[in-house]
Amino acid sequence: MSVLTITKSNFEETVLKSDKPVLLDFWASWCGPCRMLAPVIDQLAAEQTDVKVCKVNIDEEPGLAQRFGVMSIPTVVLFENGQEKNRSVGLVPKEKLLALL
Repeated sequence: MSVLTITKSNFEETVLKSDKPVLLDFWASWCGPCRMLAPVIDQLAAEQTDVKVCKVNIDEEPGLAQRFGVMSIPTVVLFENGQEKNRSVGLVPKEKLLALL
């Protein structure tokens, strides 16, 4: 599955009402660690068919970042049944993201 781009208009349907767990990456184009994490996020999207992998550009959707208290990026949040279940802040290895699941 490819990485889905989340906006305030599709957030509720794609993330909160998802029948699968959702791994949501809060990022920005100017963020070096975010750019380093991007290939890992893409790998997870390709490998994890039982999880939706999504991204939120915090410059384009500051309200979503604020809503979930994202103070540093990259921040990766796991949602299950519309609720936050786990969170990772900063550049982490793929294994740490897999452990979130």
